[in-house]
Amino acid sequence: MKTSKIAASILAGAAMVLALSSTAIADQYETIMQSGKLRIATDFAVPPYGMLDADLKPVGLDVEVARKLAADWGLELEFIETTGSSRIPNLLTDKTDLVISSLSITPDRAEVIDFSAPYSVINSVIGGAADDKVAGWEDLKGRAVAVARGTINDTDISAEADTYGFTVTRYEDDATLITAIVSGQSDLIGHAAATLLRVNEAGPTLKFEPKFVTRASGLGIGVRKGEPELVKHLNEWVAENIANGTLTEITERYTGLPLPEVMPVMAKK
Repeated sequence: MKTSKIAASILAGAAMVLALSSTAIADQYETIMQSGKLRIATDFAVPPYGMLDADLKPVGLDVEVARKLAADWGLELEFIETTGSSRIPNLLTDKTDLVISSLSITPDRAEVIDFSAPYSVINSVIGGAADDKVAGWEDLKGRAVAVARGTINDTDISAEADTYGFTVTRYEDDATLITAIVSGQSDLIGHAAATLLRVNEAGPTLKFEPKFVTRASGLGIGVRKGEPELVKHLNEWVAENIANGTLTEITERYTGLPLPEVMPVMAKK
């Protein structure tokens, strides 16, 4: 099994952070509840999971989930704005209590942090124009695929580049990535399927569509290691809000698709 440079970098950075920590944060759930505030890291440049509306207010699937969690726990919500590459470091350095930011549950990440049960799902795809004949990895030979640096799409697609003879172009965040696609710098994108809606909104003549799925992943709430009480309470909250339909309604409203009957949990490396 291939080990990506990005995954290795995450693990190395995490080991350094953990080595420098003299004491573990004990019973973070109790600490959060006593503080009256819940800090949640969310990327506001990953539509439809996180974005800013015309009034620069956070909206999106992850934003709604974060607000619902804080409200149900009776806590004040503080958003910690993040990017794809800083989500886990922010968690490990105690800049945030939780990460709710289109964070796929993967084996590499599970070595560094813990996750709640999946609260939603994300389909990662290779996207291109409607008349582009790409239908599988082998069709990418000689092409370039644009991705957001440090994301699971970067990891997955980069792992296949040498085998199938294509290159990967990395952009620092989703906003820059979408701008590159709309301006014609790249004609293929590796990202969540729902992001193609935003691409087409920004460039209506593009008519981007999914070409093939690279990963179907459960999205989990990221938690620092060694917090079983916090994970337990998060799992109870997720189960309750799947059962009552709240998480399905939020997912369908922002992606156009309901939650599957069987939720994907641990994705491939």
